[in-house]
Amino acid sequence: MGFLTKLFGAQKMEGKTMTKLNIGIILGSTREGRVSPQVGSWVKELADKRGDANYTIIDIAEYKLPLLGEAGGDASGAGAWSEIIAKQDGFIFIVQEYNHSITGALKNALDYLRDEWNNKAAGIVSYGSVGGARATEHLRGILSELLVAHVRVHPALSLFTDFENGTVFKPAEVQAASVNQMLDQVIPWTTALNTIRK
Repeated sequence: MGFLTKLFGAQKMEGKTMTKLNIGIILGSTREGRVSPQVGSWVKELADKRGDANYTIIDIAEYKLPLLGEAGGDASGAGAWSEIIAKQDGFIFIVQEYNHSITGALKNALDYLRDEWNNKAAGIVSYGSVGGARATEHLRGILSELLVAHVRVHPALSLFTDFENGTVFKPAEVQAASVNQMLDQVIPWTTALNTIRK
């Protein structure tokens, strides 16, 4: 018996047309020379092959989000940020480790919203000198507070083995399998949480 059948029951699933989920791939860095767009594009390419959701890259750098609460800051991008996040059913965070944690830009973008994050699922793809593991652990605590259910499988990319000279993304073959295993968890969790919000 499949996960969704166990969760919803066979009768409820019969004859019901499920619309495709919307999964946002959030680029967590705004730094000049960042490599997150390369990682995000790779994840989207792998995800699109699955055909199980609509995957969209969401780049924090495209939104004007000054430090939350900063006087005189141009927060004109906050409305658009709220709108794009609200449209998503789940997320994949592309996370880079800066000083043993996530970037200030990602923390700030998370803090700008509350309800838009609630009762959704997320996967994390990280990179850094130790695969971004410490940043991922910090992000998990933040996501829990925002009622985002984060899945266990976590592709961790090494700056030493998955990047050439730390700038050109060339992932090891095993990493693609890890992304798909993560998505195998994100999709059913997203589907289940979708019923809470409807």
